Amino acid sequence: MSNFMSRKDLTLFLGFAAVVLLLPILATPFGAAYPDLLQRFMIFGIFAVGFNILFGLTGYLSFGHAAFFGVGSYAAMWSFKLLSLNAIPAILFAVVMSGLFAVAVGYVSLRRSGIYFSILTLAFAQMSYNLAYSVLTPITNGETGLRMTLSDPRVIDGLFTSASGAPVPSLFGMSLSGWNGFYFTALFLLTTFFLSMRISNSPFGMMLKGIKSNQNRMNYTGFNTRPYTLTAFVISGMLAGLAGSLLVVTDPLAGAERMQWTASGEVVLMTILGGVGTLVGPVIGAWLIKYFENIFSSFNDNVLNNFYSFLPDGLREVVVAVSGKFVGEGWHLSLGLLFVLIVVFLPGGIMEGVRRIGARFGHMRKGSKSSARVGATAAVG
Repeated sequence: MSNFMSRKDLTLFLGFAAVVLLLPILATPFGAAYPDLLQRFMIFGIFAVGFNILFGLTGYLSFGHAAFFGVGSYAAMWSFKLLSLNAIPAILFAVVMSGLFAVAVGYVSLRRSGIYFSILTLAFAQMSYNLAYSVLTPITNGETGLRMTLSDPRVIDGLFTSASGAPVPSLFGMSLSGWNGFYFTALFLLTTFFLSMRISNSPFGMMLKGIKSNQNRMNYTGFNTRPYTLTAFVISGMLAGLAGSLLVVTDPLAGAERMQWTASGEVVLMTILGGVGTLVGPVIGAWLIKYFENIFSSFNDNVLNNFYSFLPDGLREVVVAVSGKFVGEGWHLSLGLLFVLIVVFLPGGIMEGVRRIGARFGHMRKGSKSSARVGATAAVG
């Protein structure tokens, strides 16, 4: 097509955009067509795509990305409290603050690689969590979390309007709750996906892939890989901050729990489930985990009894008793089982399964064409 974007990339982006924008319709059969849930699909999709730029392209496994997510949340909340309820300044402020924090963390952590790098990022994340939870309480409000109040100054808004009603984030006066919030976050997911695609196919992306393949060899050939890894780390941290700020836009609360190590582990699971180093895989992994967390966790015995109503009473009771352990409060068991199955049988994640299915259909199509060609030759003969 052009040097800017190949036909294959354009097709992938347009297909991805169509799925994202039609998700309210596509998610209806799965019981997930709720704006609040779909907003989280978009937000954590951004989080996973940003993490994949670091882990998938450079091979650096971070266990501390929740720290940038949390910094983005707190920065956006303080923008809402001090400057304006407009989401754009809050998002910009959050991305900048997350980027600055990522520069500091990356400068130290990237002095090591492998497991030592992972441990350093985990240490920074835990320090950030404890600072937010119990030390910097005047800034973070500790375990209660940070919220907007009517008494907040909001100096920019005060120049043009007078405060009235509960403070709610908006986009130049337009509410960002409900479906407005979904399409707002969807726009940022599409932008993030496009950025990831461009990075992956750029010379910079090729350098990152070379670092993942063999960083020592690149160093021996004279390349200084440190600026590349630091840049990837900062971009990844900024996208995590973007996701954190969007979560505050749609759910106006900034709490320390968003910086816990479990949140960092969750984004690792998202990326591995979908496919490390792929473009679409991390988004699929994020959607899958959030679906389990919000839909599977809501199932109870009544729902299961209705689902298995076609079974005889005695058998239905047994099936409900067994399957009930994997839904509701036990939804982590289902997710853990799925994760084990994918890691064992599809080490490349869900996208490896998609590639295998595509390759199988391709072989079948070639085989049918060959058979038809042989048959035609025999008929002519």
